Amino acid sequence: DVSAVGYLVKPVRPEALAAALKKAERPNRVQLAALTRPAMPGNGAGPRSHISARTRKGIELIPLEQVIFFIADHKYVTLRHEGGEVLLDEPLKALEDEFGERFVRIHRNCLIARHAVKGVARATTGEDGEAHWVVMLDGVPEQLPVSRRQWPSVKEALGV
Repeated sequence: DVSAVGYLVKPVRPEALAAALKKAERPNRVQLAALTRPAMPGNGAGPRSHISARTRKGIELIPLEQVIFFIADHKYVTLRHEGGEVLLDEPLKALEDEFGERFVRIHRNCLIARHAVKGVARATTGEDGEAHWVVMLDGVPEQLPVSRRQWPSVKEALGV
């Protein structure tokens, strides 16, 4: 009932404790589902606290508060977080629907975390010299462009 991954009986032997701790390092299916379940009306769950991504290491859980931005490119979405990047097989629109209060859409292909925003600035492109807005984020060296279409809602959401 509590999704336990192991148990210990007294007297606790060091090797039994070590085995139980090793087993607890990886979440079981029930725990993983609870952490990564999308919020759906009627399932009683709020938004997820973690995003799961399949990587070479297995399934990685990225806490939502460590996410800096999501950027879509064709079929996949790249999630940039404090520890690096992972690819998701989840549509950007679904992420926006679920986490819209924590993220702001700045472009048709990009959602940024509100908590990571350092500021916005005007920039000019090299070819046509036209000025546009960019967002500067904590921990991200590049500046992300804001589309003209999204600028009014970005301005309102960020209080610029």
